Amino acid sequence: MNSKVLITKGLIFSYNKSITFDFPDINCEAGNHCLIMGPSGCGKTTLLHLIAGLIKPDSGKIIVQGTDTVGLKSGDADRQRGRNIGIIYQKPHFIQWLTAFENLQIARYLNNLITKNEDIIQLLGALNLQHKAKSKPSQMSQGELQRLSIARAVINRPSLILADEPTSSLDDKNCTEALTLLKRYADELQAGLVIATHDKRLLDYFPNRIFL
Repeated sequence: MNSKVLITKGLIFSYNKSITFDFPDINCEAGNHCLIMGPSGCGKTTLLHLIAGLIKPDSGKIIVQGTDTVGLKSGDADRQRGRNIGIIYQKPHFIQWLTAFENLQIARYLNNLITKNEDIIQLLGALNLQHKAKSKPSQMSQGELQRLSIARAVINRPSLILADEPTSSLDDKNCTEALTLLKRYADELQAGLVIATHDKRLLDYFPNRIFL
């Protein structure tokens, strides 16, 4: 039986007295895919940020690779996230003055991981971005930036991949392509994959669904 990559229990988070989210529990195994569905404003992004350790819950547990991340200090949480979690944000966030290659290179460097140029070139090639290796983000299309986001999320070989609305701005062709790539890399890494979205096109791809 596959090991549990992600377990959440009793998660509650409040922005203020009038906005409180009470989230359902999640159990995600290695190599498993989970879809979190819901309309805008229901807390999908908040839930992903809690899982990633970017914010702390008011109560509840978040266990990633056997570690309860809620109790980690800031520096330990950063290291845990860098080594075990790959994040694809709703809007691509890259260092604008660096090339696509350098943005992947620094993701390795910041986590004290040895960088082999051929590994980065191979990953860019697999995502059909080898011709964009020396391009800066401003010189890339939306679809190319989405593929580069996938590359950065998997470059450190994480055990858990989190994707926030990864297809909402893509047409049907690029939507299918991005999903195929995400699931392929999750399978190759035997990583858990959690996607938060309101994009109903994704429903048929994920039998494991959570509705907020």
